Parts: sequence; structure tokens; C-alpha cells
Amino acid sequence: MSEDGDVRDNLENWNDRAEVHANGGYGDLDALADDDAVISPVVLRDFDVLRRHLPSGNVSGLRLLHLQCHIGTDTLGWYRLGAVQVHGLDFSAASLGYARRLAERAGAAITYVEGDARRAADVMPSRHGTFDVVVTSAGTITWLPDLDSWALSIATLLAPGGMFMIRDNHPLLFALDNSGLQIVEGYFSGTESTYDSDASYTAGSQGMIAHVRNHNWAHDFHEMTGALLHAGLVIDEIGEHRVTDWQALPMLVFDDAAQGWRMPEDMPQIPLTFSIVAHKPTGAPSVVSS
Repeated sequence: MSEDGDVRDNLENWNDRAEVHANGGYGDLDALADDDAVISPVVLRDFDVLRRHLPSGNVSGLRLLHLQCHIGTDTLGWYRLGAVQVHGLDFSAASLGYARRLAERAGAAITYVEGDARRAADVMPSRHGTFDVVVTSAGTITWLPDLDSWALSIATLLAPGGMFMIRDNHPLLFALDNSGLQIVEGYFSGTESTYDSDASYTAGSQGMIAHVRNHNWAHDFHEMTGALLHAGLVIDEIGEHRVTDWQALPMLVFDDAAQGWRMPEDMPQIPLTFSIVAHKPTGAPSVVSS
């Protein structure tokens, strides 16, 4: 099948996942909406990576775009941290329907736009302008076949001096089998993994996904950094982290203090997530052309 066909498979799968995640898979969304103090551990980890690169140390008053935002639980967290003109983008209309309902119940002024993250700049109406911060994290780019247009869209949508942050599953995890003990897939970019699963990554979701076909793509550090540099961004930091947002391997244990999953202390320690922070030079144009 073509890449476009593979992406359509993923879209149908994520439309199903939206129903699962919004109806119990992500917990009580009404309680999340009603408590202004709640910010997801995912966003708190993302913010911890990003904050030291921000002039004021926070996102208060900054225009923010959240790519591959899914049902908006993390987008709401960025809004609660003080970001303004907050936008979320996702390719799943079902996900965005739930995101809009969550934002409405929470009284949060968030705008959601449907589109492929690789072509975000093409679908964001011109009135949305550019952003001071663009973020994406926690299981995102493995669903994208390539990153060149993705990086170019990020550079286009960033205001001069604006910051980009990604924190996502470490590319090593792509190569490991489900037990985490053997290399079974190619590590380098260009590797595609296709599999069928009737469950999502949330507990109790077995048998709840009707469109079972999934396609993931490997993205190594050479590709990720090269795409961002080619788009005109300056890389400020690359990080590798011991804590991940979900039980990506069966031996991982939950760390209450970190509110995330890590390798047991008696096992070899490997990076579970990575992060990249980059900025758009102040002399760069507002729109980058290919």
C-alpha cells in the first residue's frame, strides 16, 4: 500500500482510539475539565524540558501550537500553564470533536484545526498567524512517514525567536520487541512496521478497536535533527530520559515521584524518551519556503 493509504489506515485506527480514550480510557474527563489545577504529567515533563529555554521561564502570554493533540487533554494543560491563542492540530476529526467538548466544559479558549502534522502550515488559516511556541510529544512522530515537510511546517509557523520542543518515545524502543529484550526492527529511518491490534495502549481496551491496522515509521536522530536544521531551525538541546509516559515495555515500573514509567533499578538502564529543543533565528523570515 502507498504511504497515503497507510496514513488512512492510521486515521481510521485513531478515530477508534478517540472513542476509547474519551470514554474512560483517559480517566474522568469531566473531572479534568472541572479542576483548573490539573495538568497532565505529560505536559509537566514537556514543560520541564522547555522552560529553561524560554526567556521568562514560562509560557504565560505566549502563543502556542500543539501538534498531534489527540483529544486535547495535554493541550488543555498548556492553556492552564498560561499560554494564549492556544491551538491544537490533529488529523482525526473524532479526536478533535472530543477535544472541543473538553475545552468548552473547561471554559478554555482553545482553537482546534484538523490536518496532517506534516502539512500543518497549509491548513492553519492565515488569521492564526505565527506562534511563539510549537510543541509535540508522547507517541507522535512514529505515525508520520517522513519528517522533512513536518519540520518545514514547524519553521513556517514559528515566529522569529520562537521555540520548538518535541519529547517522544526514544527511537531505540522502535527496534525492540515487545518484551524489550531483542532487536527485531531496523533502528534507522526508513523502517516501517505494520501490525494489527484490536486494543489501544490504555487498560481494558482489548477488542475495542475496529480498524486494527497500524503503520509506524522509525525516525533516528540523524533524520530528526537534519530535518529541523534543513528547515532553518537552530537546535539548542538534545536530551535522553529515563522516564516515559506509558508502560512501553513490560518490565517497566511506575515511579510515583516522577509520575511515569522507568526501568527497574536491577536492570540495565536505557533511554525511554528523548527530547529536542530548537528555535527559529530572529533574523529568519516568518514563512520558510521549500
